[in-house]
Amino acid sequence: MISAQPSIQLSQRAKLAIVSAVMLGLFLSALDQTVVGTALPTIVTDLGGNSLYVWVVTSYLLTSTVTIPIYGKLSDIFGRKLMLIIGISLFLVGSALSGLSQSMAELIFFRGLQGLGAGALFPISLAVIGDLFTPRERGKYQGFFGAVFGLAFLVGPFLGGFITDNISWHWVFYVNLPIGIVALVVISWILPNHRADGPRPSIDYLGTLVFTAAVIPLLIGLTEKGLTTTSGQTIGWLDWRVGGLLALSAVLGAVFVFIESRVAEPIVPLDLFRVRTYAASQVAMFLLSFAFFIGVIFLPRYFQAVRDISATASGYMLWPLLLGLMGTSVVAGLIISRTGRYKMLLLVSMVVATLGMLLMTRLTATVGDWSLWGWMFVMGVGIGPSMSGYTVVVQNAVPQRYIGVATSNLTFFRQVGGSIGLAVAGTYLASTFTSQLPKNLARAGVPKGLTSHFASGGESSLTGVGNLGAQLTHLLPGPLQHFIPTIVYAIHQSLAQAIGASFWLGFVAAGLAIVAVIYMKEVPLRTSLGNVADQTAAVEDESAEPQLVAAP
Repeated sequence: MISAQPSIQLSQRAKLAIVSAVMLGLFLSALDQTVVGTALPTIVTDLGGNSLYVWVVTSYLLTSTVTIPIYGKLSDIFGRKLMLIIGISLFLVGSALSGLSQSMAELIFFRGLQGLGAGALFPISLAVIGDLFTPRERGKYQGFFGAVFGLAFLVGPFLGGFITDNISWHWVFYVNLPIGIVALVVISWILPNHRADGPRPSIDYLGTLVFTAAVIPLLIGLTEKGLTTTSGQTIGWLDWRVGGLLALSAVLGAVFVFIESRVAEPIVPLDLFRVRTYAASQVAMFLLSFAFFIGVIFLPRYFQAVRDISATASGYMLWPLLLGLMGTSVVAGLIISRTGRYKMLLLVSMVVATLGMLLMTRLTATVGDWSLWGWMFVMGVGIGPSMSGYTVVVQNAVPQRYIGVATSNLTFFRQVGGSIGLAVAGTYLASTFTSQLPKNLARAGVPKGLTSHFASGGESSLTGVGNLGAQLTHLLPGPLQHFIPTIVYAIHQSLAQAIGASFWLGFVAAGLAIVAVIYMKEVPLRTSLGNVADQTAAVEDESAEPQLVAAP
C-alpha cells in the first residue's frame, strides 16, 4: 500500500508549531535579501569596495541556487529535519560572520556561506508541508508561504533602512539570529526526522559535481551581463565573460543530463519530467518567474530614478503588487484545499498576470499613482496563486519519496527563470532607452548637437539615482542650462518607456505560461489512503510511471 496520508503523523498542535517554525525560516531567507539590499550602499561605502559591490549579491545567489536541488535530494534520503537544521545553522553562522566582516573579501565569503544555508530553507520548508499534510490539505498551508514572502518585501526595506540609519549596518545581519534560533529550536524539538523506508539510496556525487560546475558559469555569466568594465565598456552577450560562460554552462548541462540518465539515484530524476503535470508546472514556474522578477527589480528603479524616491520608500510603492500577491496566494491555497482542483484557478491567474504585464507596458514618467497602483495590483493578483498552487501540483504529481527533489526543482526553476529574465530584460531596457532618448529630446526641442551629446552618453550614465537636474548643472555651460528641465524630462520619459517596454518580455513569458497550464493534466488532490493504482493515477501519466511508483 502507498499512502496518500501525510508521512509524519503528529497532533494538530505539533503540526502548527512546525508550520510556524518553517515559515519563520522562510521569512528569514526572504527578509535577509530585502534588508541587505537596502543597506548595501552603506556597507560598500564603509568597507571601501565599490568594484566588488555586485559580488556581495552574486556569492549569495551562487551558493543558494546551486544547493537547492542538492538539498532537496538529500532531504529525501536523510530526512527534512537534518537538512533544515544544517541549512538554518549555516545561514545563522554566515549571518553572524557577515555582521563581523571588516573587509569586502570577508563579506563576500561569508555571504556565500549564508547562501549555502539559504538553499535549504525555501524548498525543504515547502517539502515539510508535503510530509505533514495530505495533498488536499496542503494548499491552505502553502498559501501562507506566499504571504510570508510578500510580508518580507514590505518589512525588509523599512527594517534595513532603520537599522542602517539608527544603529549600524552590522545589525542587518544580526537581526537574523533571534528569528533563526527560534525556528531552529522548534524544528529540533518537534519535527521528527522522517525518511523513506528501505535501504538508503546511494548519493550521486558525480552528478552533484557536474551540476554545480554547470550552474556556476550560468549565474556568473548572467550577472556579468550589462556590467561596466574599468575601461567604461559594457559587457555584452558575445563577451567571453557572458557568452563564453553561458556556452560552458550549456556543455556541462548536457553532460549532467547524460550522467543523470545513467545513474541509479540521480539528484534530478529525469523520469519525473515525463509526467505531464510535473513538467508543465516547472515550465510555467520558470516563465512566470521570468516575468515577475522584471517587475520586482525594475519598478523600484523606476521609482528611484524617474520619481526620485529613496530606496526605502520605493519598496513601499510596490504595496499594491504585494497586497495582490499576498491576498491571492492565501485565497488560492484555501480554494485548492476546499475543491481539490487547481487547473482552472492557475489558468485564470496566468491570464490575469498576462493582463497585468500588458498594462505595465503603458508605463510613462507622468503616469498617475492610482493608474500605476491598479496595474501593479492586477499583476500581483495574477502572480499570487502561483506562490502556493504549483507547489501543491508538483507534490501531488509525484510519489511521496520524490517530494523533496520535486519541490526543490520547482524552487530552482523559479530562481533561474528570474535570473535569466533580468539579464534579458536588462539588455532590452538598455537598447530601448538608447533608441527612445534621441526621439524624446528632439520632441522636447533640445538642439540637435546637444541631443547627440546625450544620446551617446549611454544608459547607465544617465539613469542613476539622484537629482539629475543638479548633476546636469555641473555639466552644461550657463547658456544651455535653461534646457535642463527639458532634458531631465526626456531622460526620465525614455527610462520609463524602456522599463515599460521590458514588460513586453514579461507579457510574452506569462502568455507562454498560459500554454503550459493548458497542457497540464489535472489530477484531483488525494484525501485518503490509496493503493498503487491510486498513486499511479495521481502521477497521471501511466505509461511513464511504473518505474516511479514501484519504488519503496
